[in-house]
Amino acid sequence: MAIVYDSLERASAQAVLPLLHACDPRRTVAWRHGAAVSAAQFLAHVEQVAALLPEAPAAVNLCEDRYAFLVAFSAIARRGQANLLPPSRAPQAVEEVMAAHPGSYALGELALVPAPHGYRKLPALEVGPASAAAVVPAIPAEQIVAIGYTSGSTGTPRANAKSWRNLSASSAGTLAMLGAVAGAPFHVVATVPPQHIFGLEMSVLLPLLGEVAVHAGRPFFPADVAAALAEVPAPRVLVTTPVHLRALVAAGTTLPPLAAMLSATAPLPLELARAAEQAFGAPLLEVFGSTETCAFASRRVTVDADWTLYEDVRLHPQPDGTLIEAPQLDAPVVLADIVSLHDAGRRFRLCGRNTDLLEIAGKRASLGDLTRRLLAIPGVEDGVVFQLDEADAAGVRRIAALAVAPALTEAAIVDALRRAVDPVFLPRRLRLVAALPRNETGKLPRGALLELLG
Repeated sequence: MAIVYDSLERASAQAVLPLLHACDPRRTVAWRHGAAVSAAQFLAHVEQVAALLPEAPAAVNLCEDRYAFLVAFSAIARRGQANLLPPSRAPQAVEEVMAAHPGSYALGELALVPAPHGYRKLPALEVGPASAAAVVPAIPAEQIVAIGYTSGSTGTPRANAKSWRNLSASSAGTLAMLGAVAGAPFHVVATVPPQHIFGLEMSVLLPLLGEVAVHAGRPFFPADVAAALAEVPAPRVLVTTPVHLRALVAAGTTLPPLAAMLSATAPLPLELARAAEQAFGAPLLEVFGSTETCAFASRRVTVDADWTLYEDVRLHPQPDGTLIEAPQLDAPVVLADIVSLHDAGRRFRLCGRNTDLLEIAGKRASLGDLTRRLLAIPGVEDGVVFQLDEADAAGVRRIAALAVAPALTEAAIVDALRRAVDPVFLPRRLRLVAALPRNETGKLPRGALLELLG
């Protein structure tokens, strides 16, 4: 058995990149139903699905099984199409994305009822006999293979197109960072959905572009995370979020030995990082990035508060944020993050976001700090502070808050905040709720917050 590369004569005038990292055809790409899926078997599945796809510009990839998503993602790219990754799999969000891309269809492994218009169900991805030669498709480097959407935490979700070159360049930095800690090959279990850019980068692109194998599941409860980790060999890397980490630590779950844990999507409190490292005996790393940029820096907050940039990434602080130059970007991008640079620009410290900074009556604060103070109140289990869109009669956009605190009253929470923050930054509206409207990665879409506030 051998790996061979498709020359893609139709793209001979363009630069092309392989879909799958050069490897032994017997190397494990994924773990599914307790069994290893080889590179050769994976490529056979990609060809099987690609042959069934219609001519179209793009497809919404709705697969929930991570291996099915990996196959569908690759088959869609193989056909020269883009994977549409809506901000959620809610029917309305899917319909909006499809409407923005006329002629697109949807693809998934489940029999959905109701199903999106033009929905196609994947065939059963059965394990078959190994072929004599596994063909690795070559993808035009500038082909748009994914269109991701921001989470909506700061407003309406925005589309971001990614070429195969963009994603390959970003993954090189992450592979180098994780390889230095976990070695190679390593095995990933992820609690985040593959449709989110963090989940896509860490559980779909890594198996394609490096010596990495991924577990097909998306475990949610602590016991499920432990069971999924037990189904893959060492070295193991757990890809997760602060919300899921907090649940794991609180449950006191015993996990199989880990080489590393990797977190993103929300700020990671130092106290939680320390507790997780102590509980699970492995370094907890964070990656810094966005839907616009993909990952471009990392840190271990229990060791150093500063972030280390990936190779060839450059930051340029500006009054309204930070301009970033990176190998995965076609042009520099300005982020809302305010940073201070250190070590000749190779490291930085995050100082906040321009959208996070508040100025009322000549006084300044940040939404992040106000939220931290809310969460520090005994009895507050979860909470968020945010700024309203509409200004009051004085032209000031006031502060609001939502809190999960079953044993407290709204007045008690405001009284506790009054001892910690300037009166001008006290929430004018604070509502107690049973739970915050977090999405699959723990983020809080702004529209859902405003709806819950009423």
